[in-house]
Amino acid sequence: MTPLMVVGAVVLILLVSGLRITQEYERGVVFRLGRFRGLRGPGLFWIVPLAIERAVIIDIRTRTVSAEQQETITRDSVTIKLNAVLWYRIVDAGKSVIAVSEAPNAVYQLALTGLRNIIGQHDLDEVLQERDKINVLLKESISGNHAVGYRGREV
Repeated sequence: MTPLMVVGAVVLILLVSGLRITQEYERGVVFRLGRFRGLRGPGLFWIVPLAIERAVIIDIRTRTVSAEQQETITRDSVTIKLNAVLWYRIVDAGKSVIAVSEAPNAVYQLALTGLRNIIGQHDLDEVLQERDKINVLLKESISGNHAVGYRGREV
C-alpha cells in the first residue's frame, strides 16, 4: 500500500465516522467543543469527528408516565387520594438538553407538586365537579416557562 492510499483510507474513515441518522421523531442537539451549535435532523447529518462535535439524540414524541397515588389536603381540610397520568412532549430539544438535568424526573416532580398545590386551593366539591378546570390550571402551571425534555442518548 502506498502512503497516499493509507491517508485516503484514514480520511474516508473520518468522514464516515461523523455521519449520524435520526428518525422522523428525533432531533440531534449538536455541541462543538462543549458549545451548543444547533439542532439537526430528522434524517442524515454529519458532525465533525474525533470528539470535536457530539450529538445528543432527543426523542420528541409524546411521553406518558403513570404517577403514583398522591395524598393531598383540599382547602376545606379533607384528605383525598389522587391518581394521575402525566403526558408531555419536547417543545424545544435544545433547551431540554441544556437547561434541564434529569428532565423526565424534573417534569414528573413538577407535575406532582403542581397537582398537590392546585388541589390544596380548591374545596372537595370543586375538585369533584371541576376536573377540567383543574386540568387546565395544572397544564398552565407546568408549561409556563419551563424547558421540558429529557436527556437523550449520546452518539
